[in-house]
Amino acid sequence: MLPFFTPLLLFTAFLLLLLLSLSAPIIHSIYLFRLAAAVSSSLLNAGASAQVSFGVWGYCVSAIQISIAGIDRNRPAQCSSTHLGYTFDQTVAEVLNTNDIHNLVSKSTTAALVIHPIVAAFSFLALLLSLCTLGRQSSRLFSSLTLIICSVATVLTTIVFLIDVIFVAIVRGRVRNASNGTLSLNWGNAVWMALGATIALWTALFTASMGAHRERNMRRKTETY
Repeated sequence: MLPFFTPLLLFTAFLLLLLLSLSAPIIHSIYLFRLAAAVSSSLLNAGASAQVSFGVWGYCVSAIQISIAGIDRNRPAQCSSTHLGYTFDQTVAEVLNTNDIHNLVSKSTTAALVIHPIVAAFSFLALLLSLCTLGRQSSRLFSSLTLIICSVATVLTTIVFLIDVIFVAIVRGRVRNASNGTLSLNWGNAVWMALGATIALWTALFTASMGAHRERNMRRKTETY
């Protein structure tokens, strides 16, 4: 039963990392963090609210809800183009009611997010190798390769999770200092997906090590008899 746990855990980690790599603007509902702004005025009972969700490859601006004298109007949602690093247009500054968006989220900082698809590729490779170890005639080579690639994927995923946490924490601190409460930042589900993938990979590494140790003991007993 133990050999089947490793592929299952690796598949779970790969799926989480794949979805994380396809976060906003590709999959709008998956994001690292979300900035929300709400502006109101007693004059004509006017108000506006909008949100911007940031993912690995860009961001998505939610539909802007504008209310003037009890009359509601909406501006349609839109997303940035898919590329590494955030490039902001005037729409984002208007939605968030700030001109310091470039200082809050710098393009150079987001360059580190490129590691997400790389980690997903390593976890997929580890998954394929682990499937090769399920057969009765599986070689020691596949077990060793699975353990090595799984170790690399585990370390890289841990680094990815730490990068995500530090990145969002830095942006949160900048928002708090620069916005004077006009902006709020919410942690995204992508960060917790990275945590789930990290836990799954560390567990898979443990089961893979146990499987390799068990296989060595069985080979020794076979050679002895």
